[in-house]
Amino acid sequence: MQKTSLARWAALAALPLAIASTQAQAQSYQMAIATLIPENLKSNSIYPALVHFKEQVETRTDGDLAVSIFGGGQMGSEVETGSQVQAGGRALQSTVLTSGAMSSFYENYQIVTAPFLFDNWRQAWAFFDSEWFADFMSGTIEAADMRYLGTFDDGGGFVAFTNNQRLIKTVEDLEGLNIRTEENPAHVATMKALGASATPLPWGELITALETGLVDGQFNAPVINTTYGLDEVTNYTTLTGHVYNSASWMVSETWFQELPEEYQRIVTTAAREAVELSHGASAMLATASWQESCELFEKCYIMPTDERQRMAEIARPAWKDWIVNDFGVDQKLVEDMLGKVEELRQSLPKETFQRYGQ
Repeated sequence: MQKTSLARWAALAALPLAIASTQAQAQSYQMAIATLIPENLKSNSIYPALVHFKEQVETRTDGDLAVSIFGGGQMGSEVETGSQVQAGGRALQSTVLTSGAMSSFYENYQIVTAPFLFDNWRQAWAFFDSEWFADFMSGTIEAADMRYLGTFDDGGGFVAFTNNQRLIKTVEDLEGLNIRTEENPAHVATMKALGASATPLPWGELITALETGLVDGQFNAPVINTTYGLDEVTNYTTLTGHVYNSASWMVSETWFQELPEEYQRIVTTAAREAVELSHGASAMLATASWQESCELFEKCYIMPTDERQRMAEIARPAWKDWIVNDFGVDQKLVEDMLGKVEELRQSLPKETFQRYGQ
């Protein structure tokens, strides 16, 4: 067994003791949450939200439900922690899964990879916090014995291209570029439709691939681009928002059903508070990171609405063909999701103007 595997199993074996040591008094219940996000209250939006959740749950249960947070990948990869939660929540009761990992437990989640799905944060938050999406995610109970608590914005949600060839201002500027993508066929299909070639690579190989010219560029949230020094290996960045990265907060359904109903209500209520807190922090960090990108990269550009729409009209049919005919998601489900997003696209501005503009 590799050293890393031994370390992870040792961490899991020590988990009950670690949880117990976080509280001075005895508890009837315990909830351990795993995330890859660092245990830092200022560099990301998810860890502070989990800390707020911990404070609220422990206060409202008088310490009877103790919450522990294990950040920075202490408990292993997302798939490993998801498997632990899926196994009944004995060692680990909760985890945060980004879209790729979430899809490995609930295949239908791939519909959220639709290109150019949202125009702005408010629209994205309204969708992920909607009754429609909650009903959709209830399928994880049967598929994976995991209950959905809410969606965080992964790195701020909207992504930006970086590349070392030219500034991307139109869809034509993507032609001939070799773009690194996550190992996600939805992203590959989208890049090919837009005229670029796609090279799926693990995150750990990205910098070397850019340095050696194996790929010309990549896309990630601005906070990732600045935090990990993508400006040192690429010169140009364009905020397109063609992908919205999300992270699903999941909890063991078996464990959840063992809680008293009062505690179930406390967990779900505190989770909603935490998610809403995270939304604002995420947007703030993303905005600051984009401004930093414009200082670090040689050139930066925000793609205007009309060009985003033109790119969407090119990319969306290719993505729909892939997800229905290749991946096998029911076409009605895809159309229902797109219909819900379009409903919000139309209704939110009208509601805002009716309330504040007249």
